[in-house]
Amino acid sequence: MSVVAPAQLPRRVLGQSPSWLVWGSFALSPLLLFLWVRTGNPANWPLGLRFIVPSLLMALPVVGLRRRPFAALVVMLLDVALVELLTSSAVIYDAQFHSVLRTIQTAALDVAVGYVAALRKPRISVATAAFVLVVQLTVAVALQISPADLNERVTQNLLAVTVAWMVGNSARQRRLFAEAQRVEAAASAVQAERLRIARELHDVVAHCVGVVAMQAGMARRVFDTQPEEARNALTEIEQTGRETLASLRRMLGSLRRADLSSGSAPLDPAPRLSDLDQLAERSRALGVQVEVRSRGADSPLPSDIDLSAYRIIQEAVTNVVRHADARHCEVVVDRRPDELSIQVIDDGRGAAGTGTGFGIVGMRERVSLLGGEFDAGPRPEGGFRVEARIPLVPVR
Repeated sequence: MSVVAPAQLPRRVLGQSPSWLVWGSFALSPLLLFLWVRTGNPANWPLGLRFIVPSLLMALPVVGLRRRPFAALVVMLLDVALVELLTSSAVIYDAQFHSVLRTIQTAALDVAVGYVAALRKPRISVATAAFVLVVQLTVAVALQISPADLNERVTQNLLAVTVAWMVGNSARQRRLFAEAQRVEAAASAVQAERLRIARELHDVVAHCVGVVAMQAGMARRVFDTQPEEARNALTEIEQTGRETLASLRRMLGSLRRADLSSGSAPLDPAPRLSDLDQLAERSRALGVQVEVRSRGADSPLPSDIDLSAYRIIQEAVTNVVRHADARHCEVVVDRRPDELSIQVIDDGRGAAGTGTGFGIVGMRERVSLLGGEFDAGPRPEGGFRVEARIPLVPVR
């Protein structure tokens, strides 16, 4: 947390400073420091004032650090040069006071270096840190201090600037990583939503088109010889089309409301396991005897599990009708305390009747998203089997 604090504080507190306040702080900071140095020996001031006053004056450029970081840094370096050069040539301070004053100056510069490193690219922040270090060393050389003191000053300034840059750069890397994670999470959410829509559209449209195509073919064949059967087929086509249109309207309406963030529920209820009898009736009209058997307690299921279970059975039965050339299909729904088991078996052609579409893939994805297990394949005694086991979460 401490790593990002130097970048976050100026963003929130100083980011909206007006221009007059920024440039005013830049002008007042060196002027007031110059007057402070020339008003006698501040080392003799009360303990609080002799450190608080220079600290506040050197902190004035921080007001413009957010909007004008490089200008603020130049002003702070000018403050350092003024204090160092004027105090050494005017009034002789005691060594302890001078040492504390230099520490305050170094800390202020380090905050500025860290802030630039947190917001700017490395090539800019490294050049800034090097510039600060060069100015500090130039001032130290101009003071004509002893070689031992000069070496100590060089070491201290180099370590301080390096640490400040590393802290700021670490904050920048963490911010960029967090932004990349947000972008990746958004892309993953979009991809997941696309897959969900694709599965839903496939389940709805594929079932509808399959039923309509087979009923239309039946009506064409018996149109002249059995007009009543042809009329029934056309009625089934109309009913299937209306149901599919309602499903598509519900899906598109849900997407539109989600886009508008209204949070309202779909106008029409989504299909559930309780609607399997209607699915079986439509399949019987197509020549496949579908038998639905339910076991276990008739307790309510979570809405996502209820919808997914229905879609899995719908896709499996649609594959039986379209590809398996089967006469009989059995659907078994077993509701156990901790698991929902689904099994769809037929007496058709087995592997030859699985089709080449995305039905099996879509069913497997639905089960996987719910943390369940899926298996599909031909049966040894003939026909095809689809089995899914979905863990249940109690409805509260």
